[in-house]
Amino acid sequence: MPKHKILVIEDDKDISKLLKYNLEKEGYTPLCAYNGEDGVTAFRQKKPRLVVLDIMLPKVDGLEVCRLIRAQDKKIPILMLTAKSTEVDKIVGLEMGADDYVTKPFSVREVMTRVKTLLRRTSHDEAPASPLLTAGSLELDLEKYELHLNKKPVDLTNKEFDLLKILWAARGKVLNREDVLEKIWGLDKAADIDTRTVDQHVARLRSKLGAEKNRLKTVKSIGYKFKSE
Repeated sequence: MPKHKILVIEDDKDISKLLKYNLEKEGYTPLCAYNGEDGVTAFRQKKPRLVVLDIMLPKVDGLEVCRLIRAQDKKIPILMLTAKSTEVDKIVGLEMGADDYVTKPFSVREVMTRVKTLLRRTSHDEAPASPLLTAGSLELDLEKYELHLNKKPVDLTNKEFDLLKILWAARGKVLNREDVLEKIWGLDKAADIDTRTVDQHVARLRSKLGAEKNRLKTVKSIGYKFKSE
């Protein structure tokens, strides 16, 4: 089995060297870039399986790098590193398309765990029986990572797509906010991201579903469910 290529975009060379060493120990092939511009170029040329991305980068900042990567690939997992720890900073980073967030100073073990979790959650080994889900005028294509409303494409962020997918796949079962955080962000507990982040994602998703927005149901004090019929 080929080794997964992991792109580390981090301007602190000591941190980059530490991550490179530990990724190699875990059996991955690390690729390093030390500024945002080179990071985007490396992503386009090397086609990594996962990106570890610092927010504070020279030339092009990490949030913009994240946006550029996500515009090209909606599926690739992105783990952001940052010295900022406020809830607002986390939400902004995740809204740009990141999949998970680690605050500096961090333990290498934590980063390796997050990398493994993201790779496992985004593995294509367990493909669904049908890649196309339909409900009313909605069509969710799990292979192309696209949503269509009345045959017209709907622009979703990576997180919005994943949120709709897991609620849809639950077949009417209610998922609480902690379930959603675990399934989408890979968190065992809501320790790093406030559950209001889920509410904000649901609100934005509803705003994009037009006449079908009422299929996303709020179950008071519990969570959300998707009505497919």
